[in-house]
Amino acid sequence: MTTTAPSTPSVQLLEVSPEYAGQRIDNFLLARLKGVPKTLIYRILRKGEVRVNKGRIKPEYKLQAGDIVRVPPVRVPERDEPVPLAQGLLQRLEASIVFEDKALIVINKPCGIAVHGGSGLNYGVIEAFRQLRPDCKELELVHRLDRDTSGLLMIAKKRSMLRHLHTALRGDGVDKRYMALVRGNWAASIKQVRAPLGKSNLRSGERMVEVDEEEGKESVTVFKVLRRFGDFATLIEAKPITGRTHQIRVHTLHVGHCIAGDTKYGDDDFSKEIRDLGGKRLFLHAYMLTVPLPDGGELKLQAPVDEMWAKTVERLSAP
Repeated sequence: MTTTAPSTPSVQLLEVSPEYAGQRIDNFLLARLKGVPKTLIYRILRKGEVRVNKGRIKPEYKLQAGDIVRVPPVRVPERDEPVPLAQGLLQRLEASIVFEDKALIVINKPCGIAVHGGSGLNYGVIEAFRQLRPDCKELELVHRLDRDTSGLLMIAKKRSMLRHLHTALRGDGVDKRYMALVRGNWAASIKQVRAPLGKSNLRSGERMVEVDEEEGKESVTVFKVLRRFGDFATLIEAKPITGRTHQIRVHTLHVGHCIAGDTKYGDDDFSKEIRDLGGKRLFLHAYMLTVPLPDGGELKLQAPVDEMWAKTVERLSAP
């Protein structure tokens, strides 16, 4: 019996075609070096081993049509050896699809599943869908949801759709609404929170987001009360006008109403009381999405909460 040794990796020279103009170099490489650990891609960028037109670039460099990208030798797994994902997970994500056409997939992402691999995870939603849709060579996440946030998540099947939706997200063309269960009786007068957000690192190395009036980026969220549970909790709708990391979680905390089950910004006592009612999750769910389509139409979608959320709210409202 003979075995074939894996082919030795060699330097690649990639010419950037016009449809990839404007894409960041890190995202360009992540899409082309599928299966290569994200940490390795950022390492070769950081060390200057990736060159564009023979010069060093930063991970945020935006490509231009005609650029020549030099990629150092890295071993890309063969197409028939992706990270094998559990069949149960693949079936769960297939069942979570709420919309699909030739250019776009929208899923109701379950709580607890990351949108992509990294930080110790071998896989996420995007890696799973690359196995579920092997013929779609251009699958990319349009945006992100935190691992513990559930709800509507868009995955572009075509580069043209990705560009269209990124343009819509940068403007005000996309309307995303979230539901959140927060501590206390949310005042009807709190209809908008405008508080600039910045990132900081704790001594533990954990990345936190906090209100930073001096150096933070402008951040705005519009709120509406959906249902009250006395003085104990309120179910609210949050519409982020800007799209900062952890924006809703930090803005609700800023006005004294942290989200149930939030291990990073929440209140342990409140979260424990919700857990005792069966709510063992972060109570933040992207439930409504309106996006403009390239043909001039509009896609409007809603996603139901999971059974755990629904039963917890039912117990909250019991006399």
